[in-house]
Amino acid sequence: MIKKIFYLLIALFLFSCEEEGEFTKQETQEQVIIDPNIELIELYAGTFAPTSGINVTGQAKVFQQGTTRYVSLENFTISDGPDLKVYLSTTANPDMFVNLGNLTSATNYSIPSEVDLELYKYVLIHCQQYNHLFAIANLN
Repeated sequence: MIKKIFYLLIALFLFSCEEEGEFTKQETQEQVIIDPNIELIELYAGTFAPTSGINVTGQAKVFQQGTTRYVSLENFTISDGPDLKVYLSTTANPDMFVNLGNLTSATNYSIPSEVDLELYKYVLIHCQQYNHLFAIANLN
């Protein structure tokens, strides 16, 4: 009986991860360079809300400069966690998402040109290793 429970837990662990969106299966994080000579347009903004047991503050904003679009994390702080990623998602859960990269001290994350921002209305901070959602910002 204990072996069955052990194998069941292993199977759940292996199959619990969500699949990344088609645009960012390979992990690349471009450095966003802001040119002061090109007009900067704010497209969307949302305030982060934490999930249970997490502390978070700040906003996610989507800017466009020329043909470059990016997510900017402003006045952002969050509880420590392993393997945190910045996602653009179609829902408040990481079901269909685009991985923008690892959460680092960088505050700007490039959005692939193929991403339709009319569909991807949420910025999520997600622990990919343990499949745990840390914070959600609904973009308006």
